[in-house]
Amino acid sequence: MENILQRIKAFNTLSDHGIEKFLALLTEVKLPKGHILIEAGKIDHQLYLIEKGIVRAFSITATQYEHTFWFGLEGDAVFSYNSYVKNQPGYESVELLENSLLYKISLSDLQQLYNTDIEFANWGRKLVEHEVVRLEERFISHQFKTASERYKDLLHNSPDLLQRVQLSLLASYLGITPVSLSRIRAEIR
Repeated sequence: MENILQRIKAFNTLSDHGIEKFLALLTEVKLPKGHILIEAGKIDHQLYLIEKGIVRAFSITATQYEHTFWFGLEGDAVFSYNSYVKNQPGYESVELLENSLLYKISLSDLQQLYNTDIEFANWGRKLVEHEVVRLEERFISHQFKTASERYKDLLHNSPDLLQRVQLSLLASYLGITPVSLSRIRAEIR
């Protein structure tokens, strides 16, 4: 549970007692590669923390193209934003790209912690703030950087993705075709 503990402690808002209280509410889940953890169009009532494995979030376009827009690695939190914030069906699906070990907590248990304990309210706020910054960085990258710059950022910030994720999914994530990704990779070598 090392990766989960790192994430929980990263925001420096929970005491040792608070961490123990939180861990007691987590349930271990082992799931195989290819499992759809969160399904688009449905309300998901869980927050997952990745101990081991990698996931991708994707949406299917009108032309049935799967557009990957996020990868989650060890220590990351996985949840549907619409379900978490608005209790509405999400637009994203989340697929496990490796056999994975996750820990989950129901959103109702999490909300109960937020409503009754300021430590947890602050932890939840920090978690969401962290995710909002990541989303903003991704949005800005797609708006103002070239595909080559986005790939270089990926090399610098998440080099392990290149070893663990299919090139077609990386290309989708970067907003380019697999052929363009191969060309960029050849230029950088």
